[in-house]
Amino acid sequence: MGKFVITKRNNGEFQFNLDAGNDQTILTSEGYSTKANCTNGIESVRKNSQDPAKFEKKTATNGKFYFTLKATNGQVIGTSQMYESAQSRDNGIASVTSNASDAGVDDQAV
Repeated sequence: MGKFVITKRNNGEFQFNLDAGNDQTILTSEGYSTKANCTNGIESVRKNSQDPAKFEKKTATNGKFYFTLKATNGQVIGTSQMYESAQSRDNGIASVTSNASDAGVDDQAV
């Protein structure tokens, strides 16, 4: 089962990663000014990850593949790692979809 890991950046912002059951990070958030906003971002991922239309498949300038997850308002709430193939990226999307809805939260920003 996956988990959301909340951490605090050197600049004081909070962020979360969604890790799959194998502890590999599959989605990383933007920086948030407060932990409450970060927690709201997690809830947005839980909700929006269940809608395939909220995922945007992309190709980086170096030819690697990645995806973003967008909220209802169109704002990016998470970005994936880089993948070597489109199939691996699509597997990453499937992993976010299956892990996010019931993932626990590991708050390491205390």
